[in-house]
Amino acid sequence: MRANLLPAVLLLLVGSACRASDSEPDLILLNARVYTLNWGEPDLEGRPATDAPWGPDGWHPDAEAVVIRGGRIAFVGSSAEARARTGPETVIRDLAGATVLPGFIDAHTHVAGLGRNLSQVDLRGVTTEDQAVARVVERAGGRPAGEWIPGWGWDEGAWANRYPTMDVLSNAFPDNPVVLRSLHGFATWGNRRAFEEAGITRDTPDPDGGTIVRGPNGTPSGILLNRAGDLLLDALPRQTPQQRMAEFHVGLLAMAEAGYVGVHEAGVDAATVQALEGLERGNDLPLRVFAMLSARDTGLLNRWIVRGPDADPERHLRIRSVKAFQDGALGSRGARLLADYSDRPGHRGVDGDRYGFDHDLLARAMHAGFQVAIHAIGDAGNREALDFLDSMIGAAPDLRALRHRIEHAQVVAPEDAPRFGRLGLIASMQPPHAVEDMTWAEDRLGADRIRGAYAWRTLRRQGAHLVFSSDLPGSDHDIFYGLHAAMTRRDRHATPPGGWHPEEAVSPEEAVRGYTSWAAWAGFVEDRTGVLDRGRWADLTVMDVDPFVVGSSDHPEALLEGHILLTVVGGRIVYDRTATADTPGG
Repeated sequence: MRANLLPAVLLLLVGSACRASDSEPDLILLNARVYTLNWGEPDLEGRPATDAPWGPDGWHPDAEAVVIRGGRIAFVGSSAEARARTGPETVIRDLAGATVLPGFIDAHTHVAGLGRNLSQVDLRGVTTEDQAVARVVERAGGRPAGEWIPGWGWDEGAWANRYPTMDVLSNAFPDNPVVLRSLHGFATWGNRRAFEEAGITRDTPDPDGGTIVRGPNGTPSGILLNRAGDLLLDALPRQTPQQRMAEFHVGLLAMAEAGYVGVHEAGVDAATVQALEGLERGNDLPLRVFAMLSARDTGLLNRWIVRGPDADPERHLRIRSVKAFQDGALGSRGARLLADYSDRPGHRGVDGDRYGFDHDLLARAMHAGFQVAIHAIGDAGNREALDFLDSMIGAAPDLRALRHRIEHAQVVAPEDAPRFGRLGLIASMQPPHAVEDMTWAEDRLGADRIRGAYAWRTLRRQGAHLVFSSDLPGSDHDIFYGLHAAMTRRDRHATPPGGWHPEEAVSPEEAVRGYTSWAAWAGFVEDRTGVLDRGRWADLTVMDVDPFVVGSSDHPEALLEGHILLTVVGGRIVYDRTATADTPGG
């Protein structure tokens, strides 16, 4: 993100003690370009519905003001009509032509990791081992002997053919254990002291679903792939519940600054559930959190199967989904493929059984009413996940209504794409992944299979319910970056000029819906948020660019220069870029 993540103005609360009564508005937003999304869905090619605010001259807003009362939308329409509803205590904001949209929802996050990363050594952007070590020395040099030094962000995909060893890192930090997680979390790099503290030696066997990269004599080199990373990560000092709560809160504030009103937190364990519940009890959840239980935490999941999913959609924290892993990541060659990796003959990745995919446990969760979200990257991983869901829904068709998800759906064989629509599945995908992986993805897959990768348009055509997200902190959660990637298939430098496999790009409307109305549907709250209409939650995002108009222009890269101005959740301003005081009564 471009802005400081922890400014004093991050949480400008319009508290309940300052609210007007239910008979008059709390907040009125005037003179804006309001897109309600309260019109028909685009067709499967992205063409707008006949009632959409779109015509020969392109897109135009369908309202210019929003009135908020008691945490909900009371009116959407003209500024003149909105101003007429002003009461003596109403706060009025003249937005001077800014764009108002339904609040953005990031449908696949690891906010706990984002908050943790803000306090760790950030290695994003480093391109060599020496640069990475120099960054750690710069940020963490001089710490007392024995203190652990955690970091994250080196790119396991870009580095997969030249993984570093522990030697340079060990020489720089002989007395401190150093553990450096990769950008997407599927590789972990440590120094000699960290391996010693964790008890990892040449005699340590590879765990199921993981690989200890070794030197010629079998000694660990310093890199752990896929599930082997837990051997080092589990050795880190345990956090207190208070530390977990603080990290999650910091991460949510960063998301508010980025314009999000809600997140779908993927794979929470018992400690994270405890932290989230603590924040909810203290009224310290600034955003709405839809949490997916980790299927790897079997004790936690078994307790929730007995308890059942959360039924109250009005809570800021809702738990009614389960996250499971079918394979690993493409960059680290852990994604399960139907045929060999093009750049590693004889290797096809890690299958679900080795990655901890428990069919019986997930079946019980589904029958208990939980949505199941399955991480699947490779074409074999996706097929195996589809086979599981197909068998479950075939035996019990009512399970289709639980809106099950494939997280990433990154490489899908052509013959498997129609199954998403037939089974009513959500393809939960990340636009940044395509533009970040494009420099090496074809090396892994070859020219034929790459056509079935990051295939947003193809899956839409086959009837999949498409939602978008960042998968933070592995990818940047900047909404302008995500929208730009979805619309153009180009990176931050607007390359390649025509887009990478542009036939899979989506329209501006589809990109916006992927983060709003479609994400709301994936979280079972489409009747409460995702569009701006009377009676719905007053969850909205205000920005200084119009993604409909700019995204349709000859220069969509102008999106990358956008800023979030306001984030409003339940009528409460949780981020205000201007941080200027409002004047009651306008």
